[in-house]
Amino acid sequence: MAVEILTKDDLQQFKTDFFAEFKKVFKENPTNPKYLQSFEVRKMFNISPGTLQHLRVSGQLPYTKLGGKIFYDSDDIRKMIEKGKVKA
Repeated sequence: MAVEILTKDDLQQFKTDFFAEFKKVFKENPTNPKYLQSFEVRKMFNISPGTLQHLRVSGQLPYTKLGGKIFYDSDDIRKMIEKGKVKA
């Protein structure tokens, strides 16, 4: 088993590459993004931060926390809306 030593420069390069790829995923379809941040979801539905937190805490809206930011999958948002749909 070969031992490989990582330097600070290696870790810095990994970080740069990781965030570049992360940004690329978010910019693939700017008109209909796959992931939304909290402020975007609040703006989309005109809800308060407390209401959005309630949706998270109650398990109604799944989320992912990455680097201190919360992201919501647009498919999960769509499912939540469909689940709450009242049929005429």
